[in-house]
Amino acid sequence: MTDDNPRPFKKVLIVGAGPSGLLLALLLAKHSIPVKVLESASQLDQQPRAAHYGTPAIPEFIRAGIIDQLRANGLILSTMCWRDPDSHEIIAGFDASKVLSDVDGQDLRTHCYVLQDLDELMLKEVKKYGGEVEFDAEVVGVGQDEDGEVGGRAWVEVKRKGGEVEREEADYVVGCDGANSIVRRSLFGDQFPGFTWDAQIIATNTFYDFEGKFGWHDANFIVHPENFFMAARITKDNMYRITYGETPGLTREEYIARQPMKFQQMLPGHPKPDEYKIVNISPYKMHQRCAPKFRVGRILLAADAAHLCNPWGGLGITGGFVDVGGLFDCLVGIWENKAGEDILELYSEKRIEKWQTVINPISQENFRRVSDKDPRTRFERDEFMQLLKKGETDDVLLKDLLLGFMEVRYDFTQHYKVR
Repeated sequence: MTDDNPRPFKKVLIVGAGPSGLLLALLLAKHSIPVKVLESASQLDQQPRAAHYGTPAIPEFIRAGIIDQLRANGLILSTMCWRDPDSHEIIAGFDASKVLSDVDGQDLRTHCYVLQDLDELMLKEVKKYGGEVEFDAEVVGVGQDEDGEVGGRAWVEVKRKGGEVEREEADYVVGCDGANSIVRRSLFGDQFPGFTWDAQIIATNTFYDFEGKFGWHDANFIVHPENFFMAARITKDNMYRITYGETPGLTREEYIARQPMKFQQMLPGHPKPDEYKIVNISPYKMHQRCAPKFRVGRILLAADAAHLCNPWGGLGITGGFVDVGGLFDCLVGIWENKAGEDILELYSEKRIEKWQTVINPISQENFRRVSDKDPRTRFERDEFMQLLKKGETDDVLLKDLLLGFMEVRYDFTQHYKVR
């Protein structure tokens, strides 16, 4: 682009080097848009978190150029089911390999790659394409000049290790800094509408041979009002994400002390501690919340900084990646003079709409399904499970049902100017 037709902006600052921040940085850097990520921690997060990325996120991995690495080093999940808590017999389930392994030449099944490894991969790719990532850079304040008007600048106040607070400016600041986002709080204070579930879950990464010993599927949900849990494969060598319900209100130490009892009570084979190996364990509270807006002037929000949902079904991480892809398209439209800044208002409007109409209701139903008070009658009351049953002999129905989750996406490029 010549000096006579300069770029409309010069730099994007992203707060948070988590999965959404790194994916956005990678997409921007690959497109030669100057980008810098600021992360308060000294390294990438190592806690057990989401590791399964649903169908709507796959297009973002493809255009980020990392899909081949994910497939080579991670897993693709085909089978998923819900099981009776006593017999562990399948209530309902599906095999996605029949209908999603080749959709217009692409495998759109759920992909799995431990999030720490995915973050590390994206960090390397960001740097390869010239993006900056700075650790030990805590953002303590966020603001903008001229109320974010055209020609104004956004800024962050950064406290670096052993240093003074400094101001760093950019054309846009994007908050990808998680549930406790300083960027969101700079815009809305403590306002984060929604609710916190009166439930406690514990996430673990555990080696236990569910498939070899018991013939379990790639992902398994055990339906029970108290002892509900998920066991989903996350590595090729039989590491599983086991996430289970617990009594609310205990301390972390109490939850860790109770873990052997819970596993022996819940898991197939009723294993004792010497029969499995836990790599890490972390208690979590669950939330359903959405910020009032995802854009205020030159300050933007995406993923967990913008909205939260419970983890059952993976719509939190998947929805966050879809946010990032949509925001990338909007910024590219502005960068290439194909869209005005009003497309960012559309980003806020449409992504909130998708949270309200897809992510929030489906994720709530996912948790209610797995924690149902009467597992033995759940199938009779569950239209989704009944459709899955029909899908066992109807590939067209199953494909339509599973691709229905693509509804969480929105194509912002349709609003580019006709050139």
